[in-house]
Amino acid sequence: MSQPSTKPYLIRAIYEWCVDGGFTPYLSVQVDGATRVPLEFVRDGMIVLNIGPAATRNLTMSNDRVEFFTRFNGVSREVSVPVGAVTGIFARENGEGLAFQAEARVEGEAVDSQSVPDAVPDQPAAAPASAQSGPVGLTLAEVSPPRPPEPGTPQDPATPPTGAPPRGRPSLRVIK
Repeated sequence: MSQPSTKPYLIRAIYEWCVDGGFTPYLSVQVDGATRVPLEFVRDGMIVLNIGPAATRNLTMSNDRVEFFTRFNGVSREVSVPVGAVTGIFARENGEGLAFQAEARVEGEAVDSQSVPDAVPDQPAAAPASAQSGPVGLTLAEVSPPRPPEPGTPQDPATPPTGAPPRGRPSLRVIK
């Protein structure tokens, strides 16, 4: 009998740590055929999602999928992400979190980045991410958080950032 993956448990643990500490949890996802996200916000086959309590409704983190409703440009959308497509979870304010290598999907193929339109610049609902490849399995990482949403956006209402995070594209740096 094979052991269940530790990945969904670690995702839930970092999520709870973020919420308990007053941080905004962001989920980095490699988009594939089994991932349901608004494709207009996908860049280079990746999307970063704000999964904080103020940005989501009916958040469910099972051992197989992360599912919730959220708003993109004021329109409520359902998001469903296989746990295998999650490449990281981190706190927006300080970049602390975990990075994972995306798992190969049997039921869905990776989305070709040429078939997915680039995200509209400066959209607060999702931000692109790029991860360095590392060994298979769990990898600790330092994360440079994406640019914070503009004040008053529906994704992060009334929670001003505690510091001045770096601006620009987020990046993951593997720490071994």
